[in-house]
Amino acid sequence: MPHRYLIFNKPFNVLSQFTDTQATENSQPQRSTLKDFIPIPEVYPVGRLDHDSEGLMLLTSHGELQHHLSHPKFAHPRTYWVQVENIPTDAALNQLRQGGLSIQNYLTRPTQVDRLDGTPDIPPRIPPIRSRQQIPTAWIKITLTEGHNRQVRRMTAAVGFPTLRLIRISIAHILLNDLAPGEWRDLEPDELNPLLVSLNDRRDTSGSKSPRIIKPSNPNNNPRKE
Repeated sequence: MPHRYLIFNKPFNVLSQFTDTQATENSQPQRSTLKDFIPIPEVYPVGRLDHDSEGLMLLTSHGELQHHLSHPKFAHPRTYWVQVENIPTDAALNQLRQGGLSIQNYLTRPTQVDRLDGTPDIPPRIPPIRSRQQIPTAWIKITLTEGHNRQVRRMTAAVGFPTLRLIRISIAHILLNDLAPGEWRDLEPDELNPLLVSLNDRRDTSGSKSPRIIKPSNPNNNPRKE
């Protein structure tokens, strides 16, 4: 059976897994999971997003590619739009860029950070961010090549500007674009093939069989919302 490769726009307050194991173990009410949106069997997330984060997720049945994209040593970039409390100073943004922030038991790497002009063109969050009229907010764009637990939130808090909303907009060259929250679709060949080529390059020295490059076959690859 051919592997499946999906892109999904995870809404706020959805677990990035198919089963709420914590609720099952503790007899608590079930929380929303990927199963509520994606009716495809045997696909698994490439990495995770926190339940209170939003945006792009990749899912696949191809275990080796999942490992290749998830493992920190391969340093695939991931980009986020981040709404922070208050207006970040140049000094704070430079701290994020330079790296070396002590967060739990690690030091952050240098990071690409840009201040956005205004608010990105995105759907409102449901439920909305709590409004504090006397405190302004701002949006920044952060690109990481590492993926520690709640790293972006801890980084912005460490420089004095807590994260209010976090949306992942890209993984490597894969872009979220106009995929609506809760929608998913199969990757197009021009999105998938660079991932397979990257995996091929890593496997060349091992003599393993290379993944098949995918040819365009579905011009009407419309997003789905279940």
